[in-house]
Amino acid sequence: MSANPAIPKAVAATSASAQAAGQPAGLSTAAAATSPASLPSAPGVKVPTHERIVLPNGMTLIVMPRHDIPLISFNAVLRGGESAAAPGKSGVASLVAGLLEKGAGKRDAFAFVDAVEGVGGTFNAAAGPESIAIRGQFLARDQQLMLELLADALLRPRFKLEELENLRDRQIELIKAAKDSDPSELIGTYGRAFLFQGHQYSRPVIGSESSLASLTHRDIIDYYHTYFRADQLTLVVAGDVDSAWLTKAVARAFCDWSRSNRPAVVLPQPARVTGRSVLLIDSPGSVQTYFWIGNVGVDRHYPHRAALDLVNTLYGGRFTSILNTELRVKSGLSYGARSGFTRGSVAGEFAIRSFAQTQDTGKALDLALQTLAQLKQGAVTAEMLDSARAYLLGQYPLDFETAMDWTVALGEIELYGLGVGDIENYSTQLQSVTLPEMQDVIDTVFPSPDAVDIVLIGDAAQLRDQVGRYGPITEIPLTQPDFDFVHARAAGHHGLR
Repeated sequence: MSANPAIPKAVAATSASAQAAGQPAGLSTAAAATSPASLPSAPGVKVPTHERIVLPNGMTLIVMPRHDIPLISFNAVLRGGESAAAPGKSGVASLVAGLLEKGAGKRDAFAFVDAVEGVGGTFNAAAGPESIAIRGQFLARDQQLMLELLADALLRPRFKLEELENLRDRQIELIKAAKDSDPSELIGTYGRAFLFQGHQYSRPVIGSESSLASLTHRDIIDYYHTYFRADQLTLVVAGDVDSAWLTKAVARAFCDWSRSNRPAVVLPQPARVTGRSVLLIDSPGSVQTYFWIGNVGVDRHYPHRAALDLVNTLYGGRFTSILNTELRVKSGLSYGARSGFTRGSVAGEFAIRSFAQTQDTGKALDLALQTLAQLKQGAVTAEMLDSARAYLLGQYPLDFETAMDWTVALGEIELYGLGVGDIENYSTQLQSVTLPEMQDVIDTVFPSPDAVDIVLIGDAAQLRDQVGRYGPITEIPLTQPDFDFVHARAAGHHGLR
């Protein structure tokens, strides 16, 4: 490592409002039943002043000084994640992330944890579909140690075979435990695997029992050397820090890290399903059924985010939603039901999740699908829009209370190529949404009840007759050690696409 690395100048040292210029325009304020002009003005969220610096090796550093509390939070976001893994290697990104905490630099696993906990800090790494994130928090006086540990984890991880084997075995046991005690933890994994067949989003970030068991030490090393590169990392630091000192310290710590020599991973847009198919995961003797209903939704750049959030809040995003009211409050078929969108660089899923007693599964599915039909037929009123608007305007600022909240928000903006206008313009966009705009979102984004995948975990012997009318069924046992359908049996008409 060079003793006197060149210290880069900030390529963007701007206030939040300056960065907001040039962001996608807000939603149209076309006339509707509710006039946005008549609504009281709600204060928006302003991104505090920060600097964005690109180091000579391509690494991006974002610094947000906040001197109210003597703490420093960081979020290091590395592009790639599970989507970058080779086919058949599901879970490799998750294992790589977990091993970053299991020894690096001069410290073995115990010494690394002791260094963090000895000063009251936190240090955690986890993989997602499109990134690996390392997050932590330290007292301001320990920022040199914080930076040393982070640089060691990213540049000098030990990846000891013994630690890999222990982590891999533990992850396999966690999947088995979920199947035994709480299959609801896996319903989304099965849902995405079924909906996105053949797409990178189908791969389980956690891996599967079989894929994890097949991963080798060489797989870990290969993934690390391929995707851990300086120009793939964004480091966001917020808190009681001196920007000039931190910029120099980061430049010194990471100056020898090289750029990637391969193009960035670009995911294809997944295709929506146009009919109904059923995946039935057999859990013999189960007294209740966990179910997931979904289709492909929209990506992180979807321009009508405010209208989308308002509709989902009303449909399945809060306790008083249409979905929860019907399945829990009125019918008592479930203790809870919710819906939501997962949005990435390409369209993720829209999904409904709930559960019911085995004998009531068909009734609960019917009711959930009926609520989708009602939504499509114009169930949202002006009064409902005003209620959801007030709810989101009140909830949104709570996402930005701490320094860690800001590191996460700015890391997401950088990962998806957005701008701070994504944060600052949101309240204004919420206030401008009209009923026609919400109905347009309902018509174009929310799926028809006749065009969804339905995934169930329950007693197949008692469910086949109940769910056969929804579409062709693909059946697999819950004990199957993966989330694939190559060897699935057909119950009735085969449901594989």
